[in-house]
Amino acid sequence: MKRALFPGSFDPFTIGHYSVVKRALNFVDEVVISIGVNDAKRCLLSVDQRLAIITKAFSDEPRVKARCYDSLTVDFAKEVGANVILRGIRSIQDFEYEKTIADANRSLSGIDTVLLFTEPQHSFVSSTVVRDLIRYGKDIKDFLPPNVSLEDLK
Repeated sequence: MKRALFPGSFDPFTIGHYSVVKRALNFVDEVVISIGVNDAKRCLLSVDQRLAIITKAFSDEPRVKARCYDSLTVDFAKEVGANVILRGIRSIQDFEYEKTIADANRSLSGIDTVLLFTEPQHSFVSSTVVRDLIRYGKDIKDFLPPNVSLEDLK
């Protein structure tokens, strides 16, 4: 079984994340989305809110699971039996950074990383952008995954 870990959901789960996970299901059997619970991170949404949003976004896809973690990504990947770590990238600058992280993960754990560009129409969408829009009371419905509404963020 080929299982991918999609790490680090500390912020709102965006349509860009959603499309990366959906596309990964074309070449893996299962995706585990990890929800970070690191207290040092300033998260806009609680762990329960993030878990609920991801669960709702993939309610029609039994091959997607969400789990909480508070360890290193490579340790958690081993814990859930992931064969690959999945990362979404939006730009060439992201690619350079993520490639460096992927090389470090491979040397630490032997687990390869798959880098997927977000679809072009979502390339400007990041969880940081969405978090800031929420903070300033802006409408973010176009940035959320299908099935997820603004009410789910409350």
